[in-house]
Amino acid sequence: MKHSTALHSMLMQRGAYFVGPLARYNLNYDKLSPLAREAAQSAGMKPPCLNPFRSIIARAVEILHSCDEAAQLIENFEMPGKPAADVHVREGVGYACTEAPRGILYHRYRIDNEGNLLDARIVPPTSQNQKTIEEDLRHFIPKYSNLPKEKLTAFCEHVIRNYDPCISCSTHAIRIWHSR
Repeated sequence: MKHSTALHSMLMQRGAYFVGPLARYNLNYDKLSPLAREAAQSAGMKPPCLNPFRSIIARAVEILHSCDEAAQLIENFEMPGKPAADVHVREGVGYACTEAPRGILYHRYRIDNEGNLLDARIVPPTSQNQKTIEEDLRHFIPKYSNLPKEKLTAFCEHVIRNYDPCISCSTHAIRIWHSR
């Protein structure tokens, strides 16, 4: 992207996509615990939900589902025979895709035969949602351009935080003051 140095992820043949609580909700609604599904329904959440302003509800439903699942795991826990697997270090490259609270996290690591990290590449949820966030802002801003600048700015920040509540802490503006 010419306007940004941020990593932008896109699907070939489709373009922008989003990850995170709404995506998980839409993909896994049928796998929610009965209590979590009931809470979603009582909050008016019906899949598919594409409204990023509803992501906080999806997060709350996830937390309820996670508590239900944690209670089952604790109830059915059996002590393993061995606390950890033996690991034999060797040179190689490892890839993984894991689900983080903000969405899918892709990562790749290269190590030498002593276990030293030689290279790492991480594609966080923020960069996967970046293009969708920008497209939403392009549609959102013209509808509310008559608002005072401070109010419009607050609304835009709200749009961004619905996708990524951490983005406001990870991005900072720098002012450079020249002294004579």
